[in-house]
Amino acid sequence: MVNFSEVGWDDWILAPRSYDAYYCRGACQFPLSDHLNATNHAIIQTLVNEMEPGNVPQSCCIPTELSPISMLYLGGDGSGEVTLKTYPDMVVEACGCR
Repeated sequence: MVNFSEVGWDDWILAPRSYDAYYCRGACQFPLSDHLNATNHAIIQTLVNEMEPGNVPQSCCIPTELSPISMLYLGGDGSGEVTLKTYPDMVVEACGCR
């Protein structure tokens, strides 16, 4: 959960006050299953890591699909103008191995 007052942005972001950003975490273990949405590179990297752990790191779980959020905020020029803008790639919708 990103709370804009906790990061000091509540004086210019009017809405939303917070949003669920979600996140992905962790290393991808061998063998990679289909639901992990792994790239071919991640599959090979994971296989090589299994054979030679000290030479190649494990592939990582990262966002593979993101969605936008719309924000209502005050313009930075001091005019008090309210702006509505949609920011892409703000909410994690799916994770996978890369």
